[in-house]
Amino acid sequence: MESTDKNRLSLTKYFTVTSADTDMFGRLKLSKLCDYLIQSAISSADNLGFGLKFLQKEQLFWVLSRLTVIIEKQLNWYDELETETWPKTIEGPLYIRDFIVRDKKQNIVSKGTSGWLAVDAKTVRPKIINGIITDVFYSLKDKHAVKELPEKIPFMENGEKTEIQTVYFDFDINKHVTTTRYIDWIMNQFTIDFHEKNYPKKLHINFLKEIKPNEKIQLLKNNLANNSFHFEAVNLNSMKQSFRSRLEF
Repeated sequence: MESTDKNRLSLTKYFTVTSADTDMFGRLKLSKLCDYLIQSAISSADNLGFGLKFLQKEQLFWVLSRLTVIIEKQLNWYDELETETWPKTIEGPLYIRDFIVRDKKQNIVSKGTSGWLAVDAKTVRPKIINGIITDVFYSLKDKHAVKELPEKIPFMENGEKTEIQTVYFDFDINKHVTTTRYIDWIMNQFTIDFHEKNYPKKLHINFLKEIKPNEKIQLLKNNLANNSFHFEAVNLNSMKQSFRSRLEF
């Protein structure tokens, strides 16, 4: 279920946390929280006229490039929530979109900001879309969930190494690894005991290069100060950086 405010720019979508959305301790998975945000963004773009059908006509597709999520309260199985999202501004090639997540008592439990690229299907290069979409993305430039832009994470050369082989259900309809799988890969780098005692507080992730079927990545992990961790993923087929992340507990 969803609703749109009077000026049609801010969309609210409603969810209930199911058992499939939780970890072994009944807490909402970080990847599933991000999935709620992404599904809200897709619905918003569709409602505003620049979703999948528009992009197909223009021979474009949206790519999530950067995402920052700040978690203020843990959600659990059966919890009801709503996500509010709106297009905020354009920064270089990035279309910036913000999010607020509220519980059923209207308390803010999470907030986020994201940067999306409109990619040309032929050249596979970012493109600025002229026309009404530009006006839409500047209309709510002073409405912030997070004032800062989604973080650009610096390169990391060394770290604890794990190899990950992609498998069938890692992939989406575009035949690229789906966004939430990157987050699951990161979360899988911690022990059950660690997860039992800790819950994510902040996620920054940059998506640099798509990962395709039959490809393998090497994931580097560095333990920073105060339960903060830095990740770097290298595609072992192309030897190019695939994604970077910083995760705080």
